[in-house]
Amino acid sequence: MKINQSVKDERRLTVALEGRLDSDTAPQLQETLDSALEGVTILELDFEKLEYVSSAGLRLILSTQKRMDAQGGEMKIKHVSQGIKEILDITGFTGILKFE
Repeated sequence: MKINQSVKDERRLTVALEGRLDSDTAPQLQETLDSALEGVTILELDFEKLEYVSSAGLRLILSTQKRMDAQGGEMKIKHVSQGIKEILDITGFTGILKFE
């Protein structure tokens, strides 16, 4: 998986994911987020080039949402493909997460 970060200002971070978010790549994303989320109030996850999300990826997305809530921030998910949206619908995540 490829992870691209772009900081718009010190409080807004966009993380674009490319490839598969699964048990092999979730730790890589976790490490990236752990080092980048300090002081961030708006996190945008760009799923435009994300091909697949496993249960490990879903757990990471949910824990990141909880972390952003705990630090008074907001997480948005952008550019969700139909295939990923179906996974999020089936698991009930569309009722929990904010989409743009």
